Amino acid sequence: MTELPDIDFENSFAAQMEGFFVPWEGAKAPKPEVLRLNHELADELGLDPELLKGEGGARLLTGAAAPDSAVPLAMVYAGHQFGGFSPQLGDGRALLLGELVGPDKERRDLHLKGSGRTPFSRGGDGKAVLGPVLREYLMGEAMHALGIPTTRALAAATTGEKVLRDTGPEEGAVLARVAASHLRVGTFQFFAARGETAKVRQLADYAITRHYPELAQSEMPYLDLFRRVSKRQADLVAKWMNVGFVHGVMNTDNTTISGETIDYGPCAFIDSYSPKAVFSSIDAHGRYAYANQPAIMQWNLSRFAETLVDLVNPDDSDDAIAKLTEVLNQFPALYEEAWLDGMRGKLGLFEPQAEDIDLTTGLLTSAEGQNVDFTGLFRALAQMVRGDESPARALFDDPAAFDIWAELYKKRLAAEPVAAQERAEAMERVNPIYIPRNHLVEDALDAARQGDMGPFDRLLGVLSAPFSEQPGAEAFAAPAPESFGRYTTYCGT
Repeated sequence: MTELPDIDFENSFAAQMEGFFVPWEGAKAPKPEVLRLNHELADELGLDPELLKGEGGARLLTGAAAPDSAVPLAMVYAGHQFGGFSPQLGDGRALLLGELVGPDKERRDLHLKGSGRTPFSRGGDGKAVLGPVLREYLMGEAMHALGIPTTRALAAATTGEKVLRDTGPEEGAVLARVAASHLRVGTFQFFAARGETAKVRQLADYAITRHYPELAQSEMPYLDLFRRVSKRQADLVAKWMNVGFVHGVMNTDNTTISGETIDYGPCAFIDSYSPKAVFSSIDAHGRYAYANQPAIMQWNLSRFAETLVDLVNPDDSDDAIAKLTEVLNQFPALYEEAWLDGMRGKLGLFEPQAEDIDLTTGLLTSAEGQNVDFTGLFRALAQMVRGDESPARALFDDPAAFDIWAELYKKRLAAEPVAAQERAEAMERVNPIYIPRNHLVEDALDAARQGDMGPFDRLLGVLSAPFSEQPGAEAFAAPAPESFGRYTTYCGT
């Protein structure tokens, strides 16, 4: 049998966090094959792409086998899912193989999604199928190219078996993904709900060491941990909102301590601007709608705060709650600052002014209900700065509201002594031309299911350079045709 790639895993979580996981092995894939490998990420991790693409690499990347240096395990966690608490979730179809420390000295988890049933599968088969695996690969790489903290795909591998789903048998697949860690708010919730304060403290200490080592000298490290996680999540959600991303399943088990985006199941990017945009088939009441994401993140962080009360002040819970609440109440301001800073960049505003919040919200208000392409609008504003406002104006069904806003915008620009070309180029560096348009994502996944990876590769290539105009890629910048209809996404379980 072909030898596995010689990968030197480190295993700080396995070594230090006994009781937070179950040692486990992946299912034996009958005919594993690496369908797509992220060469750029492999190089960044110090891994040999050629070895990973071979038979031994396919066995490793599907979980069918693990090198001696790995300690495969299924992590345990809990979580609020659509507002309801599930006291035990965990890696029901995933394994943490171990940690990689690349040439950049950064520590990252290598995690397999779809590697088979675990003790946390809750009746599921623990498998994944090709479409959702390729969706997560595509979305993670698109987000990375947009400069948004995210888990990333190292590889998409097929298992050589058929997996039964509601639509019939589908091709089995495994996503090998990389993250700063897979610690979640739900990890803390699991132990806090059981009253295991010592384990919550152990987990917090591990999170500080791994993600916020500067807090080791803090007088109140656990309060400062909450402060840092809150800031990272405020920045993250602001970045989502700035590009029109809807996560779709913002459960506490999908809220990371590192501040990375995780889990690309029922996610999508908005085409026409709508605060109420929802794409998930299971979000019937719009809990995780586009405009609700900042408030939901604050709600998730309040659940995190609850787990830290006994750590912040073991002798006085009222004092601890007051301190945590003070930090939590700062979240809206942190989010607004990060969001507005991003929007200033999108609008080409160099010098912050008090009226910028009204100017920005005024643009969005003018676009609501007008079938305005969100991504195209901000890109067109750079043309307006150069003197041609017709492309932006043409995006509106009724441009009257835009015309009123445009006059305010021109006055705001005139208050800053910045050359038009300089401003427009700065805007184009932060306003993408290309996002994962929902109809193109579905076309690429449908083709892949039929054995044609060409559309997937082409879309992935375009999305790797979202801010630069690419000859022949005009269709990738266009919104969906009317015939595409209302878009609905699914969890992929």
